Amino acid sequence: MTKLNDNPDWLYLLRDFDNVYRRGSAGGSAVIRGHQRRVRDILSLAMKVNPDFATRAPEEKPVVRHLGRALDLASTGPLAGMARTIARVAPELTWEWGYERLGRNLGNRYAYCEVLGPKGPVVADSLIVGLVLFAPATTYPQHSHPDIEESYVSLGGAWSENDGAVYAPGSMILNRSGHEHRITIGDREPCLLAYAWIGPPDRLRNPDMKFSRAARKAGA
Repeated sequence: MTKLNDNPDWLYLLRDFDNVYRRGSAGGSAVIRGHQRRVRDILSLAMKVNPDFATRAPEEKPVVRHLGRALDLASTGPLAGMARTIARVAPELTWEWGYERLGRNLGNRYAYCEVLGPKGPVVADSLIVGLVLFAPATTYPQHSHPDIEESYVSLGGAWSENDGAVYAPGSMILNRSGHEHRITIGDREPCLLAYAWIGPPDRLRNPDMKFSRAARKAGA
């Protein structure tokens, strides 16, 4: 097992996450500003102690076929530098679904990878940061995360949550603990998001990811 500082591209990627939560706009919201501060404080401390780097076996999912295009889109946006860092570590990413039961359609259209968190590769117990990728025209069913505060930051592609707005690259949205939300992706392009989860260590180790009853009844 090596340390974070022995893997500079991963260190640069975490610095990119730190920059997003340090310099990104809160849109005048004190609640979002507080979330940004909590994420960057935990992340800064994790990087400062030079945590273990627990190499995980790379793993792809079908949606990773869209990653190149998503990075192309991100490369022309406000987080282009982060997109270039992701491209360098892309062959090492471990993509997963996080659900015991996942319909075949969604299994072809979605996956996420943890960058820092309990499962690593950069090990931390009170914060998860990572990436989530969606194919075009995907609907990610209604769900919530008990005891977890979650934010998404757009890297490339356009998406909406609960039909409330369209989020372009550079946008951030916050979901408080237990808030039910549904994500939809534009018809023509994939979407790549960065995300952060804050919560109790035992919950982050076992987030109990489940779709809502309404989503299951709809055939999700």
